[in-house]
Amino acid sequence: MVIQWFPGHMARARRVLKEGLAMVDVVVEMVDARIPISSRNPEIDKIIGNKPRIIACNKADLADAEMNKYYKRYFNEKGIKVIFTDSKTGNGVRNVLKEIENVMSEKMERQKAKGRKAMIVKAMIVGVPNVGKSSFINRITKKYSAVTGDRPGVTRNKQWLKANDNVYLLDTPGLLWPKLEDQDAAKKLAITAAIKDDILDTSLLAVYLLELLRDKYPNAIQERYKFDPKDMTGVQMLEECGKRRGCLVHGGEVDYQRASTVVLDDFRNGRLGKITLDHEVEEAGEETSD
Repeated sequence: MVIQWFPGHMARARRVLKEGLAMVDVVVEMVDARIPISSRNPEIDKIIGNKPRIIACNKADLADAEMNKYYKRYFNEKGIKVIFTDSKTGNGVRNVLKEIENVMSEKMERQKAKGRKAMIVKAMIVGVPNVGKSSFINRITKKYSAVTGDRPGVTRNKQWLKANDNVYLLDTPGLLWPKLEDQDAAKKLAITAAIKDDILDTSLLAVYLLELLRDKYPNAIQERYKFDPKDMTGVQMLEECGKRRGCLVHGGEVDYQRASTVVLDDFRNGRLGKITLDHEVEEAGEETSD
């Protein structure tokens, strides 16, 4: 399965992002804490350029706490401020607002020293679909005017929202990239619902997810589905999940489509525990340090 998904609204989203950059002082790049590397647009550095940036790792409550610590160090070493957030509960959300003001504090003080009217800082929220941008803005502005939903691409038009007297936020449509060259990253994006399920083979996604869990979080499978995944293939694990969850058709055969939906929903809703799927950077770092 080769994943490619760049519908028309993605091309428009790219234009909106570029137009918005000229209007803002700071960029908040929102990523999914479960896939903090895979959910970063590889073109974003080029697109943003030298504009001040903050990374908000959203859905941090669903991610592995130790890996959150690892990625905090990882981004800080690159000179990028990272804040872990959960837009559903509000954890960390106000810290992003404080950091936006902190990034622009010197410029704001210079304006004040010159006797000018208090500076309004304009920030833009960017990220892949379904990473939680609109829910984040709703939480930080306490104005539920942004359209939200668990479907990629639901927020399509530019809109400014007031966060406080000093900061305005621009929401942008979720932006995927034209060519998903890294298919592992593409699968992880699909697993987290950044790409629509209805254009994918969800059975292959579930198999891929179970293989990742077997290698990194075998206890998640044992505790949720009550079997030991050691030495099992992805297909065997999916079949066993289907049997244990009653996903059967006439004759007792496993309904792989239903079983896949169960596994993916369990992951997306945190029922498998706190899991981070991006471990490649950690492994590369360990190899380099040897």
